[in-house]
Amino acid sequence: MTSSNLWTDGNALAGPLHDVFRADVTTAIGRCTACGRTGPMAEARVFDHAPGVIARCPTCDQVLLRLVRSPDRAWLDLRGLMYLQLPVPEQT
Repeated sequence: MTSSNLWTDGNALAGPLHDVFRADVTTAIGRCTACGRTGPMAEARVFDHAPGVIARCPTCDQVLLRLVRSPDRAWLDLRGLMYLQLPVPEQT
């Protein structure tokens, strides 16, 4: 199921999640609920050959997030992450 020809790295999350968060989520740090691995979302395995996007932990294959979009809304499931630490721009 995780053959490398089926997935790309977490950089594939940049466009879809930027539309939702308005931030570069590939540099965000996430912690997997299954194995506890902590690392940048750019290292996740992204499956985007479906109506939505699924990111899996590169260590244990746990689903970290699911994102499905329609023309006027997005559904984001982050239950595979203990947390998602996003960089915040400095306030001026």
